[in-house]
Amino acid sequence: MAITLTENAAKQIRKQLAKRGKGLALRIGVKKVGCSGFAYTFDYADELRQGDEIFASHDASLVVDAGTLAFLDGSRVDFIREGLNDSFRLDNPNIDHMCGCGESFSLKEPAKV
Repeated sequence: MAITLTENAAKQIRKQLAKRGKGLALRIGVKKVGCSGFAYTFDYADELRQGDEIFASHDASLVVDAGTLAFLDGSRVDFIREGLNDSFRLDNPNIDHMCGCGESFSLKEPAKV
């Protein structure tokens, strides 16, 4: 199982961690919410927890817990600027449908957690 980072995403992770002054990585999670079932969560990882998987690329790291990895396997994390807005975006091959709001998604088949 793997998750990759683009250079833009890695640069932004390094920038945010440096600005914050601490942290090992960006932590990505999935929670049940929204009209389509799931949404991504983003937080800082100051330490590794039991069951965490770490993915490193371009001198930056992201952390995903074992329960979330099935939802994100094969994903590519990017950092996009559109006009005045910027955000992390995931190109996730496991998504079946993205809600019109762009915040929630459903999966092609239930992830085996």
